[in-house]
Amino acid sequence: MSVKKQFSQYAYQYNNFNIIQQIAAKALVRDIKATPKKILEIGCGSGQVFKYINWDFDEYVAIDFSASMCELHPKATNVHVECYDFDSEDFGTFLNNKEFDIIVSSSALQWSKDLTKLVEKLSKSSDKIVAALFTSNTFKSIQMLSKSASPILSQDKIKEAFSKYFSCEFEVHNYNLEFENKKDMFDYIKKSGVSGESNLDFTTAKKVYKDYDLNYLEFEVIFVKTISKL
Repeated sequence: MSVKKQFSQYAYQYNNFNIIQQIAAKALVRDIKATPKKILEIGCGSGQVFKYINWDFDEYVAIDFSASMCELHPKATNVHVECYDFDSEDFGTFLNNKEFDIIVSSSALQWSKDLTKLVEKLSKSSDKIVAALFTSNTFKSIQMLSKSASPILSQDKIKEAFSKYFSCEFEVHNYNLEFENKKDMFDYIKKSGVSGESNLDFTTAKKVYKDYDLNYLEFEVIFVKTISKL
């Protein structure tokens, strides 16, 4: 299943399964020390970042590639929600000649098919980016059991993409999310939007379900804050 289809299919249940995403969104906004007036959000979902914006702004542009998510995001005269795949040429055209005080993104940019190219594109619209991205160490024990590679970029690849165009600060945080039983745990993986296009075949999935002996899932999030353009 594509990332876009996964988010669209579970859009109306998403707020029940995105606990780590909500923690990341809150931490991300808390780290914004100024009160930017013109804001672009990439991968807005149903409004996890927006709900923590507690200052007056002139314009908030929220982008997501899932039409179902865009429908759920709050709207107002100064809040504009647009449905774009952030890797697409259409999004690049949309960004042309637009400038923002800040670009924010939480739990989304790790799905870019070419993060370096995307960061270059964003660098033309703002000097300031704050972002939180899951890394390839998310679900690392499951990956070891299934002998499968993560669909998510590594810490190093993420740092490399941003550092090509900006001087940056990076912070890495690890989280464990506990569950009462395996069924709830694997339902979470399916509906949380963290697994992306990574689907195990039936035999491997059955083995992982049987052999996974932890009562928690592992997540690794890297927080990125640009300081200046290079």
